Amino acid sequence: MIAARLRRLLFPVLAALFLTSAAAAQSLDLPALNGRVVDEADILPADVEASLDGQLAAEEERTTNQVVVATVPSLQGVDIETFAVELFRAWQIGQTDADNGVLLLVAPEEREVRIEVGYGLEGALTDAVSSSIIRHRILPSFRDGDLSGGVQAGASAIISALGGEYVVPATATGVTEGGSGLVTSAITVGVWAFMVFLFVVRRMIGSRRRRFYGRGWAIGTGVAGARGGFSGGGFSGGGFSGGGGSSGGGGASGGW
Repeated sequence: MIAARLRRLLFPVLAALFLTSAAAAQSLDLPALNGRVVDEADILPADVEASLDGQLAAEEERTTNQVVVATVPSLQGVDIETFAVELFRAWQIGQTDADNGVLLLVAPEEREVRIEVGYGLEGALTDAVSSSIIRHRILPSFRDGDLSGGVQAGASAIISALGGEYVVPATATGVTEGGSGLVTSAITVGVWAFMVFLFVVRRMIGSRRRRFYGRGWAIGTGVAGARGGFSGGGFSGGGFSGGGGSSGGGGASGGW
């Protein structure tokens, strides 16, 4: 009874969110995928870009995981998660049968960063790990004005996480002295329940998006034509393309 009521209450909200996101996505002017590093915001020196490209190419050769770094001059009025999801799907990062792609997206104008993770890598690069990489490896450099250093550190940490080698730094946790154990337990249960609720909602939205977009849908009527079209599972250009992978919104975002 409660579950049925909850579904009836949530469905209009989810439908509205989905339609709004789809409408916003159609108006985005997405860059072409012309390499493993797409620096549209021009924040990476040539030597850093070359080094990153080599590092990401070696990861793909070793594991078939496709990790792409992108910087954009503007998010064009949408939130960074929406932009990242649409860019990820337009580029189809990762292999079709594995969905093993990762996108590290930086929007310096809005001072936001996002790690978007393909379905197949969400077990290794969890939301918590993605958040930790952003907070502990990327944002410290960004706040010091070292954007290229933050991107390099983030890419290295992502590769480490995919290989099971990234260690989440310990954080201070604890309970206020003299607090009630019952209250503490209730708060813990409440937090976990809320996290589960958000997870379910995100999955529902991602599922609807995936069914709507499919695995070869171009974002907007003019994007593919204006930017060179699709080739081999992704946008053409530079001898590199996505492999047909998809993402449902897994990952994390941060700002500085």
